[in-house]
Amino acid sequence: MFKTNEATWDRALRGLIGLALVATLLATDLLTGGLAIAGWVVALAMIGTAATGFCGLYAMLGVSTCSTE
Repeated sequence: MFKTNEATWDRALRGLIGLALVATLLATDLLTGGLAIAGWVVALAMIGTAATGFCGLYAMLGVSTCSTE
């Protein structure tokens, strides 16, 4: 459906950051209220883009970290 525009290292980094953010949100009360909601949105977006290999922002900006186009 969408063309992959993330390299393997990019996907792994996004997945790790997303999972770390989820763990932080679950284990601590550092973020509350609106910041917690924003944290969940960012975490799920990071995990989602890591899973699919497609980043909409990259597509809009014409950026690709994937070497095979």
